[in-house]
Amino acid sequence: MTAAAFAERLEARFTDGLVTVVEPRGEVTLDVAPADWRSVALALRDEFGFEQLVDVSGVDYLSYGSDEWDTEVSSEGFSRGVEGKGAGRFVWGESPNGAADAPERRFAAVAHMLSVQNNLRVRLRTFAADDALPVVDSLTSVWPGANWFEREAFDLYGIIFEGHPDLRRILTDYGFVGHPFRKDFPLIGNVEVRYDADKQRVIYEPVSIEPRVLVPRVIRDDSRYQTSAGESAQRREAKP
Repeated sequence: MTAAAFAERLEARFTDGLVTVVEPRGEVTLDVAPADWRSVALALRDEFGFEQLVDVSGVDYLSYGSDEWDTEVSSEGFSRGVEGKGAGRFVWGESPNGAADAPERRFAAVAHMLSVQNNLRVRLRTFAADDALPVVDSLTSVWPGANWFEREAFDLYGIIFEGHPDLRRILTDYGFVGHPFRKDFPLIGNVEVRYDADKQRVIYEPVSIEPRVLVPRVIRDDSRYQTSAGESAQRREAKP
């Protein structure tokens, strides 16, 4: 089944959802409301044959689509200056650029599913209704393997998966402050850890380094597929 035909089936079944197809990779994404997140996942498993859950992750769209480096060519050359506090380039307690212009929906949960029997993949996404306390339903009752995936998304993004049997941190310390994959979490962190010989124990101290820009954030169009198609066409034309 082609990606376009599969997308048509999804649109016919989930009329309230939004189906998008990224060509030429044929990646199919189904966006649904938070209230439909679990029921749609269940339908994808039982009706469409997606027996395997590959991953559940979180996304923070706070600075989505913003550049730190202007790549437009001018008579004065490229602008290599980075001004202000971009995402992650600030100290604890400060706000990044664009925080006041945050997107309407900031936090999303994304599930990637695989149908071995039909040789199909689909991406299911939902945006949490409340940025202050992002909550979506847990998928552990649909795929038990979602357990650790959801714990990771909770730990790194602060997304609450309602109905999860044991939602606690999985990568950071239980006393860790904040969620390190959020765009308003500084890249340098908020505390640093060292061993104190006098106290004979590990202690936490405020981070002592200043944020700095090593590689500016730049968004460029992915032209690999267009380039490959053009090169293939040239090779076909060059053949006798």
